[in-house]
Amino acid sequence: MVYIGIDPGVSGGIAILDDEGSVIECVNMPDTPMEIFQFLMGYKDDSVCVLEDVGQGMPGQSSSSTARFARHNGHLEMALLALGIRTIKARPQKWEKTYSLGTSKKHEKSEWKRMLKAKAQALFPQLGKKVTLKTCDALLIAEYCRRTNK
Repeated sequence: MVYIGIDPGVSGGIAILDDEGSVIECVNMPDTPMEIFQFLMGYKDDSVCVLEDVGQGMPGQSSSSTARFARHNGHLEMALLALGIRTIKARPQKWEKTYSLGTSKKHEKSEWKRMLKAKAQALFPQLGKKVTLKTCDALLIAEYCRRTNK
């Protein structure tokens, strides 16, 4: 079984873990819908995915940015569906709770992201500099997926 964690958005990433929690692959979000599909195709057999459920736009985000994000998220969902990868959506508050870091509401966004990155670095020290602000959430989501779907 492989566990896929996806932090959607162009600044997100995709992480793949095995049954023991070892990182198989961790990448920045692919640029195009076809690249997303081709990447996920390698993991279509015996896998489960947690896709972060960020169902609405961000406050202050333009309508064109919100539409672009919604299309991108739709590309991810369609790729997972087309490949037959079982997908579970989880709100950030749900998967973040697993790591006992408190809540994002009590921190500035940049401080919260640094905390998530530090947690991912602690869980996956072998990755070194591959744990970035773009990949840290995907790694934590993949580990959440593994812990909740064994």
